[in-house]
Amino acid sequence: MKQQCVIFDMDGVISHTNPHHAKAFGAFFDKYGIPHSEQEFEEHMYGKHNSYIMTHFFKRPIAGEELLKLEDEKEEMFREIYKDKVDTIPHYLDFLSELKSRGFKTAVATSAPRANLDLIANALKISDKMDSMLSSEDVTFHKPNPEVYLKSAECVGVSPSDCVVFEDSFSGVTAGLNAGMKVVGVLSTHTKDQLPVCDFYINDYSEINVDKITELLNSNS
Repeated sequence: MKQQCVIFDMDGVISHTNPHHAKAFGAFFDKYGIPHSEQEFEEHMYGKHNSYIMTHFFKRPIAGEELLKLEDEKEEMFREIYKDKVDTIPHYLDFLSELKSRGFKTAVATSAPRANLDLIANALKISDKMDSMLSSEDVTFHKPNPEVYLKSAECVGVSPSDCVVFEDSFSGVTAGLNAGMKVVGVLSTHTKDQLPVCDFYINDYSEINVDKITELLNSNS
């Protein structure tokens, strides 16, 4: 059988972390006297890399050492808030087990820092089930650039056209499509109308199985 791969974003795809990120960013921006709203979070925070988020909300370029310092501060706040609450989008672990039992390669490709990925992967005990786990430190260009997805395919030795991406954000879906992969939209954070057109959509992992993945990969649409 031709080797195929399923690649998961993390925030909003493996775990429903976005409300906890919003809480952390809210406290972080309050500390610095930065105005913010839920609508702004939806448009400029979910699925975005910290360099974009900080620059947008601070209304000036945030880069280099300053970005690293502010990012570390905010992500530490997130990990403190989330560390005892780590859970998955319903039925994720069952779906992952099904993929592995059917011989699929599996990977995580997130814009989050490695420390966040480690926290979630360790809590859920999924590290040994992944053939590749890439975080923000592993790429030069962030979503919607397809680098993290193309690099994931390269790491597992699978052609991009034989990969299915699970994504919940506009920039993430765009990255998966830009990589030439099939994309399943996870409607944890946005509605179908708020995302680019995906090949399939789910609310949780009870709505998909390996046969559907095979069908998506075999279709030429």
